[in-house]
Amino acid sequence: MKPAPFDYVRCDSLDEAAQVIEQNGDAARILAGGQSLMPMLNMRLAQPAVLVDIMPATDARQITVDKAVLHVGAGVRQADLLAWPGLGAAAPLLARSLPWVGHTQTRARGTICGSIAHADPSSELPLTLAALGGTVILRRGNKRRKVAAADFFMGMMLTDKADDEVIEAVEFPQMPAGTGTGFREVGRRKGDFAIVACAALISNDRVRLAIGGVNDTPVLHDWDTLDPSDEAEALNALAWSLDARADLHASARYRRDLVRNLGATALKEARQCAA
Repeated sequence: MKPAPFDYVRCDSLDEAAQVIEQNGDAARILAGGQSLMPMLNMRLAQPAVLVDIMPATDARQITVDKAVLHVGAGVRQADLLAWPGLGAAAPLLARSLPWVGHTQTRARGTICGSIAHADPSSELPLTLAALGGTVILRRGNKRRKVAAADFFMGMMLTDKADDEVIEAVEFPQMPAGTGTGFREVGRRKGDFAIVACAALISNDRVRLAIGGVNDTPVLHDWDTLDPSDEAEALNALAWSLDARADLHASARYRRDLVRNLGATALKEARQCAA
């Protein structure tokens, strides 16, 4: 199929892109990596009047660390962040989850912020941002606002971003020294969206397990402490508390089983990392 007709605007800066989006509202869509948007255009699931291409904007491709926060611009490709030398030190959980995202080919085009904007509940990047307590920076014209990941993801492919706003960047906070991280997922094939994914964080005062692919948004569960001997019972209780559903990919029971098993593996990895 071919997309419906649209006007194409090539933006050389985020300032220009923000102005075009503000002027056109829900008639415009941002084109960054295009890995989600292009299939939607071809199937006419999305029919924007204006396509706003931000990839020529050099100011959108910045990766910086400031005040213990990893700042990733709207145009940063997944492959570029994965290859960035400081990733393991700045965001070890992100370094663990990024290799699970798609394939080498899709990571070469797809952007970090594009995945966040798409908000697929089975996607690894929204899960990682939520697990770390990250922030989305939204821009309307010259005005900016920051939204916590917990508030940004509102449902399946539903976010707090208004039609006349653009995601300017996302911020991943650095974890305290000694924090252990773990990430595991199961999909139908290598590179597919996860049926269930689990991200674990273990520090001196908290044990966190973040779960994707079960509910419409990432699920976060914290324990003050979690002794390994109590882990199986705690994970079983957590699995049953989730609104797991059956679909063509997996039954609700299988998803709960994956939460138990992947959760245990991710927590074990995080403990080993913290040791």
